[in-house]
Amino acid sequence: MFAIAITLLIIEIAVPHVDGAETLSDKLAHLWPSYLGYAISFLVIGTVWANHHNRFRLIARSDHVLLFLNVVFLMCVAFIPFPTALLAEYIREEEYRTTAVAVYSGTLAVTAVFFTVLWLYVAGNYRLVNRAVDPLLLRAMTRRYVLGMLLYILAFVLAFVSPAASLALIVILALIFVLPEPNSSGSVRRPGRRSTRG
Repeated sequence: MFAIAITLLIIEIAVPHVDGAETLSDKLAHLWPSYLGYAISFLVIGTVWANHHNRFRLIARSDHVLLFLNVVFLMCVAFIPFPTALLAEYIREEEYRTTAVAVYSGTLAVTAVFFTVLWLYVAGNYRLVNRAVDPLLLRAMTRRYVLGMLLYILAFVLAFVSPAASLALIVILALIFVLPEPNSSGSVRRPGRRSTRG
């Protein structure tokens, strides 16, 4: 699903056709909104894929609710190429820019909401995650995703005030979430020796 969504991003960038006095360089430069949308969405989807992959490595069990939440989350991911194309088409037009950025940031916000809900469901009281996962790390992950969700919602709100600030926040969030999580190497507790008193 992630691979298909990323592939659809590049399909939206059509090869330009040169007419009259226009040069190919001018035509290629005119496509900058498509390049921008592709770069941002590729980074976002790639980051979401990495976090999704890492979280499922910690899930030891499954149930119907998890499967349903994951399907809805993947539905949101598959939808991302559409608002990306919308953004590329209308970002240059002031009359439509706010709406295009709002649809784009809103899609990412909804995706973040379902990702966070999925994580809260599986991690709550160790419902479906491996019980050997360090509880401190589990709480840190939860705080990270809840904060990320709130910031994506903020990006959506910002779209109505400053579309540029909204996109900037989305890029910052993608760059933050692409970084490795602190203490991720110690995610599983190792059995230790019990101390005995003589």
